[in-house]
Amino acid sequence: MLKQQPITELLARSQPLLSVEFFPPKSPESVDGLVRAANRISESKPDFISVTYGAGGSTRDLSATVSRRMKDEVGLQVMPHFTCVGSTREELGEIVDEFYNEGYRNIMALRGDPTKGHDTFQVTEGGFAYASDLVAFIKERHPDMCLGIAGYPEKHPEAPSLDTDLNALKIKADSGGSFITTQLFFDNEAYFRFVDQVRDRGIELPIIPGIMPVLSLKQIIRITQLCQSQLPKRLELALRQVEDDPNAVRSIGVEWAQRQIAELIEQGADGVHIYALNKVKSAIELINAARG
Repeated sequence: MLKQQPITELLARSQPLLSVEFFPPKSPESVDGLVRAANRISESKPDFISVTYGAGGSTRDLSATVSRRMKDEVGLQVMPHFTCVGSTREELGEIVDEFYNEGYRNIMALRGDPTKGHDTFQVTEGGFAYASDLVAFIKERHPDMCLGIAGYPEKHPEAPSLDTDLNALKIKADSGGSFITTQLFFDNEAYFRFVDQVRDRGIELPIIPGIMPVLSLKQIIRITQLCQSQLPKRLELALRQVEDDPNAVRSIGVEWAQRQIAELIEQGADGVHIYALNKVKSAIELINAARG
């Protein structure tokens, strides 16, 4: 089995890293369509693709299938997401060993979201309560595995304070995190401020900003409310003025994301991670714009 390249090696290059996140479909019948989408996006040569779990780990098997096919059939560098949700320590060990034996060398290690019907995260008996536990567990089992960890420029929704959230990030980093990917944001000042706060904590890991193009006003309002990210008033006003015209909304959203990416790269960001919402056209536009 061909081993994939650790993302830390990609980050060591002189050019900014560009990656795209997919979420798995809800049914096996839709997997072929997503693999075709990955084929299209591969032409723009993203540095890697990440594949999420569904909410509460609900699409774990489909996530594994999509990841495997994107890696083996399309030839992409793939970073599967991996969470603590619904699994014991022994089950998590079996899954991560399978990832490793299949050639994966990158994992996005997350606690995971609350399962359906719960407002807070439920710890599985015999499992882990925190992402830092999962990071340390994987790193002990496979020291050469490159582990992405999550950072929140506008604070994790469950954290009682920014200080608490930054403390948690420091624990994840010290437990074996290799790089940080941020939650989405629409004001680059939030990212630059976050970088300064992270560095002040003595965390020197690369910090990849996460960017989501607005493709639907209703959708992005729901997403920002869920993750408690701020939608700038200027952007929201522009979107509301054309909200009955999907093409105009999409145009404004993609142009805003392009300007974000251009400034981030100009100011020295380690790269950009695009939350594509499985929309290939906009992801390709953003990758191509980022590369000039």
